[in-house]
Amino acid sequence: MQLALGLLLLHLTLGLILFAHGAQKLFGLFGGQGLQGTVKFIEMLGLHPAKWWAIAAALGETLGGLLMALGLFTPLAALLISAVMLVAFLRVHMQNGFWNSKGGYEYNLVLFVLAVALAITGAGQFSLDALIGLGPVTLALFLLGVLFLVILGLLVWQPTVSWVQKHWHVFQS
Repeated sequence: MQLALGLLLLHLTLGLILFAHGAQKLFGLFGGQGLQGTVKFIEMLGLHPAKWWAIAAALGETLGGLLMALGLFTPLAALLISAVMLVAFLRVHMQNGFWNSKGGYEYNLVLFVLAVALAITGAGQFSLDALIGLGPVTLALFLLGVLFLVILGLLVWQPTVSWVQKHWHVFQS
């Protein structure tokens, strides 16, 4: 029972935090800048097409957060959250060092690790996953998700090397 309550606190808190962050980016709620402000921020990061990356980040946080809070499709929620945190870590915070007080990646690392831990353990007894009979992710699927995150990390780490980044204008309408 204690483990189930602990997992509930983890997936509910992580999910609500990420949902709120995503709602800031997507809808301008909770003092956020909305999608237009998110696009401008993504442009400053040098990720192109900026609108695509902004929508991906906002949906990753909003949908990933909602699913995580509900404990529904927890591995998918964790993958969405981990992807957004990886990009934030690599493109926004890493150059500022570890400490959050100096704009570093400390907070993003905590959210990333929580998401990965919940992908491995599952959301627990008090989740919609448990209600519909979904368990934790298999090791093979988890490793496939990690591979996806590594590829994403490589794409955003050095955008000047990426063909898509160099030729993003081809994909604009």
